[in-house]
Amino acid sequence: MHYRISKDTPALFITAVGKDRLPVFRTDTIKRLTCEAIDEARTSCGFLLFAYVLMPDHMHLLTDAPREPSVVLQYIKGIVGHRIIDHLKQQNSQSLQKLQHADWKRNHRYSLWQHDSDVFSVIGDQPSCRK
Repeated sequence: MHYRISKDTPALFITAVGKDRLPVFRTDTIKRLTCEAIDEARTSCGFLLFAYVLMPDHMHLLTDAPREPSVVLQYIKGIVGHRIIDHLKQQNSQSLQKLQHADWKRNHRYSLWQHDSDVFSVIGDQPSCRK
């Protein structure tokens, strides 16, 4: 199957940032859990995953756009967040305290993510800029 990025079939460039820019993605175990969770989100939401990179305090993903961008982001952040927080709870990790809310939001005591995330449409067939 060939996928061509165009106005009719844009790709999404997603950036999700860890709460307070904490370096949550630095251990091999957390990296592995995150990669598995991204794959689970891809399967559950039905998006293609072209590329992604984990940085110490955030991640970037390049996907197709089979649904609204907010839905794709919800799947990714939701599944990754649950897997990592569950792991930290099982390990009784002190890092979990850094992810705690000052006040409970929607019955969630912990959050892995900053509230804001960036999602941009990437559209192909655009003229390149040259100087």
